[in-house]
Amino acid sequence: MRKTGLLAVALFLLAGCTQETQNKLGRAVQNWTGTDGILEIYAGEKLVKRFLKIDKLSTALSTNGGTDRPYRYGYGVLDENLNGLADANETKVYFEFSDYSTSYVFFEDPR
Repeated sequence: MRKTGLLAVALFLLAGCTQETQNKLGRAVQNWTGTDGILEIYAGEKLVKRFLKIDKLSTALSTNGGTDRPYRYGYGVLDENLNGLADANETKVYFEFSDYSTSYVFFEDPR
């Protein structure tokens, strides 16, 4: 009964939050627990880069005014041979990609 009451109060408080606040809370939990994301970058229909084991993608902010910049960045293992596995010779790297010049798909590793 006590757990049910606490859950009801938590749901009530969450329902009172704006959508943006709910999104921020969700991202905070996800940042804390981590994800195992995969980023694929395409040139037309061809896969040209893949990054594995990504915790999160971040949007760059301008130094004046705090507006979003048109690129994203993060850290992940560069899948050099595009086999979908983090091989022993593949290392974690920093990457950036523009919102204007590339097509990309970011998803959680289903394994």
